[in-house]
Amino acid sequence: MPKRPDGLIRAFGMTGLQIVSELNSVEERFGVDLGIPNKQVKNRKVSEYDQFEVELRQEAARMSEFYEVFYCLENSIRNLVKDIMVEAEGSDWWNSARVDENKIRIHARNRRKKELDSGITPRSDDLIDYTTFGELSQLITDNWDVFDTVFSSKSAVSNIANQLNLLRGPIAHCNSTDELEQERLNLAVRSWFKLMS
Repeated sequence: MPKRPDGLIRAFGMTGLQIVSELNSVEERFGVDLGIPNKQVKNRKVSEYDQFEVELRQEAARMSEFYEVFYCLENSIRNLVKDIMVEAEGSDWWNSARVDENKIRIHARNRRKKELDSGITPRSDDLIDYTTFGELSQLITDNWDVFDTVFSSKSAVSNIANQLNLLRGPIAHCNSTDELEQERLNLAVRSWFKLMS
């Protein structure tokens, strides 16, 4: 049996990948659609995505990175709050006096009830998953005695959380942000993690 020219096949494959990568760069740089198959778009659950204008899809792709940052940040804060509160109060911490009924619990219950009444699948059985970014900050500052070993300053937690909440608005409500706001977001996220060091 003749030997296959594996090196040539591998080189051919790599050249093809490089060409596709360069064509994708051209599409992005000039805002054109050359019809290059894109795995990310191909595997989308919403088949109508291709119906939107190219500029809108490009803007959505750019903004998706900022959504991902907030998704990770907000959920990591929820996990941190949950872990620390369980350690301080036990597994029924949510129903303890540490969680303000009027400022936090009632709003989380109402959000969950609204989802249930709408007939959509509830996001969680855990009511902390129905808290807003601001309410998470409130939980931390209201319970500073158990969070002071994690964060360096209570007022800094409030200030940075307020700034993050303002920056979160356009991203959560599907609006574009300019480069200055993106730099502010990066700085605020870095500041948040610095508070924990």
